[in-house]
Amino acid sequence: MTKKLHIIDTTLRDGEQAAGVVFSLDDKLKIAALLEKAGVPEVEIGSPALGNQEREEMKILCSQKFKFKTLAWCRATRDDIDAAEETGCDGISISFPISEIQLKAMGKNKSWVIDNTKEILQYANDRFSFVGIGAQDASRADFYFLFDFIEQAQAFGAKRVRIADTVGILNPFSTMDLIKNIRIYCPDMPICFHGHNDLGMATINTIAAYKAGAYAADVTINGIGERAGNAALEEVVMALALSFKQPTNIKTEFLQAMSLMVEQASKRILPESKPITGKAALSHKSGIHIKSMINDRESYQIIDAKSIGATESEFIISKHSGKASIKHYFLKKGININDNQCNWILQYIKQYASIFKKEIFVDELMNIYTFIKNNQKLYSK
Repeated sequence: MTKKLHIIDTTLRDGEQAAGVVFSLDDKLKIAALLEKAGVPEVEIGSPALGNQEREEMKILCSQKFKFKTLAWCRATRDDIDAAEETGCDGISISFPISEIQLKAMGKNKSWVIDNTKEILQYANDRFSFVGIGAQDASRADFYFLFDFIEQAQAFGAKRVRIADTVGILNPFSTMDLIKNIRIYCPDMPICFHGHNDLGMATINTIAAYKAGAYAADVTINGIGERAGNAALEEVVMALALSFKQPTNIKTEFLQAMSLMVEQASKRILPESKPITGKAALSHKSGIHIKSMINDRESYQIIDAKSIGATESEFIISKHSGKASIKHYFLKKGININDNQCNWILQYIKQYASIFKKEIFVDELMNIYTFIKNNQKLYSK
């Protein structure tokens, strides 16, 4: 049986790299507390190289003794490793540029990577019980050099390799090919996949990596991160549970609360149609849909609101509404309207929606009903 996907949340590190996002210490503590409640086993809490304030906040996070393992992201330098050690974090992930374009941009070469891997890993392993290695831009790297890098890292004590699709160039098929090939050449090295969403495929690429043999994945709440962001924790978790019938160990009833907390802290308002936790993700307005959903909500909805810590949305009243949705609304209010009243209400709604290009609010619906009831002679035909 395939092991459950090991979730590593990097909202506090890669998520905060999103343009315009700055988390206060209070934000970080609240987000971390929710991650703990949700049962996230590992959290990347920051990059100590950012400076004294970052390190002090990382220290405070570590001092809270959350149940999850705390990780720091480091460049391949002794200074970064020393700074991470000061924070008291449980482990580190050391990132090396692997692709030719990244190496050239950083003024490095393949020999530098191989020569430094041994020294840096030995230095880090003397200070941490867990040291992971990161293959930055692995998706654009020469395959054979990537395999050599992983073998070298494993030989000198790296306990996991992060395969980073740094610019989001992979698709589900190329992701599976890449992870499967790594498994062939380096069968014993645990793989973590780190997907970016530049082409809108971070979530499915993350799942593809898992299905191909990666045991862990980096995710962020709401998918926030550099440029178009990362794979979204809530999407990966729910897609695995519902589409692949492979639930994780994450307590999904905290997904809505985490999403709302990060939306507020990041000041990044979610699109209403954002999968899983968007305001309209569980909403319905088609009269044909609602007629069936009155009898069984699952007829047009696969996510139980309670399972993600949300409440079911009221049906939306609009020009797409039918008699069933109108009568259902009034029955919930203890009012049994007749077909004639219902037809007049629907006619008004359709005209209103066409003119003002919006739905009818519930208080307006009651006003319409009251007006029609008080003028029954006028609307009796």
